[in-house]
Amino acid sequence: MNINAVSRKKRFAILLTLGLLSAIGPFSIDMYLPAFETIALDFETTIEHIQLSLTSFFIGIAFGQLIYGPLLDKFGRKKPLLFGLVIYIVASILCAYTKEPDHLIFLRFMQALGSCSGMVASRAMVRDIFEPREAAKVFSMLMLVIGISPILAPSIGAFVLTNFDWHIIFVILAVLAFFILLSVIFILPESYQGNKEMSLRPKYIITDFWQVFRNPTFLLYAAVGGFASSGLYAYLSGSPFVLQRLFGLSEAQYGAAFALVASSLILATQLNRVLLNRWNSESISKKASFLQASAGILLVIITLAGGMNLYILLGLICLFLCSQGFIFPNTSALALAPFGRLAGIASALLGCIQMALGALTSASVSYFHNGSMVPMVAVMCASASIAYLIYFLVDKRRSHT
Repeated sequence: MNINAVSRKKRFAILLTLGLLSAIGPFSIDMYLPAFETIALDFETTIEHIQLSLTSFFIGIAFGQLIYGPLLDKFGRKKPLLFGLVIYIVASILCAYTKEPDHLIFLRFMQALGSCSGMVASRAMVRDIFEPREAAKVFSMLMLVIGISPILAPSIGAFVLTNFDWHIIFVILAVLAFFILLSVIFILPESYQGNKEMSLRPKYIITDFWQVFRNPTFLLYAAVGGFASSGLYAYLSGSPFVLQRLFGLSEAQYGAAFALVASSLILATQLNRVLLNRWNSESISKKASFLQASAGILLVIITLAGGMNLYILLGLICLFLCSQGFIFPNTSALALAPFGRLAGIASALLGCIQMALGALTSASVSYFHNGSMVPMVAVMCASASIAYLIYFLVDKRRSHT
């Protein structure tokens, strides 16, 4: 498919659809974050118990992507994508009617299995259509849609909680997914017809995944991007308690703070498109990784010293997420660049690594919960520091060869 041959209006519609597919998972997370306390009260349980529905969502996204990768490479991009969106819609409706917290945890897992089809397919389609440098710019554009999610979603969630109840959140998610489904059917072209000769037998699928995983370029950028992203998920998991309980923000104020922080991510992704005209993706992501690790270290030091207040916290988190806006699009494009035939599997494995680390950090924040913000900032710091350490060690190894 030659996207440059289509009209500007058609190109915009295609990129918007790809952005919405990328954002459906994050939107599903952000929209119900302000409702944690309300859901816990409704189910007569603890916030920590409800946080497990976030962890189960991360697990579902992480391992669900491994299912879609081979399907996307064998059957093309659209058929598995449509199947996943249907699963998401059904699971969202069931979430709206569930009456048990453990049922919600399971249904969020199923909802994630559906949403991850959009995340895998959108990355693979970008790889199908664009060369690496252009792909990094497109990923930055998709991040614009993803970045709007933390601005709109918590505010919508807070509005729903104020005027209706938390069940309506999942009804809205189902309706949103239905319109995305229509966009995929009528707007999104098929970028890869699939390889009918490809075997779906476990032995051959494992061989294909291993071929991708052992590629040095993929492994480097998947690891850096994965650890950098996991710090964001630590923030998502810990922020409802830290901002609402410790700093006393209302649901509406939490949504506003969340939007402020997310704006730094949006700004960075769009600035990244400009910087790519002058520097390459590796150089930009490496500098951003250092900046993110520095922000993480400052979060820990100031918290342990007792000097943290709301403004310093939000400022450093803005810096942390701003760095992520440079790291994600560049490492994603670099990780997927070596692959053509196995782009679906590479996209799936990349997403799995990112979300598995996200699930781990989210669970860690919950597990080490001690009534303070230390677990959240410590996990954020560790994630960003490991990402930069990988870059540092690779550079050191290159200098000795």
